[in-house]
Amino acid sequence: VQLQASGGGLVQAGGSLRLSCAASGTTFTIDDMGWYRQAPGNKRELVASISSGGRTNYADSVKGRFTISRDNARNTVYLQMNSLKPEDTGVYYCVADPAACGSPSSSWGQGTQVTVSS
Repeated sequence: VQLQASGGGLVQAGGSLRLSCAASGTTFTIDDMGWYRQAPGNKRELVASISSGGRTNYADSVKGRFTISRDNARNTVYLQMNSLKPEDTGVYYCVADPAACGSPSSSWGQGTQVTVSS
């Protein structure tokens, strides 16, 4: 599975960004898709994930501000990020997995930078 992410950029605090990630290749193997992020000096952390059936999971820090969605027909996952905070800054990685994002079997995209200025 190959993943191509887009939509990162620079935004002021309180602003919004929308990330997109399109999967290609053996997409029939994918169940879970999601986003991880990594800030400088920090561990990579799960931001949000969504199963093919629409079950979602969010990090506590983004609940109520971020929304993950998915278009199964286009093998694409989206992350709508509202009310952005400087602590949301980091490289955001798209992830896809036959079971659960972040598993050893996961495929990872190349990462897209999100920078939130105060």
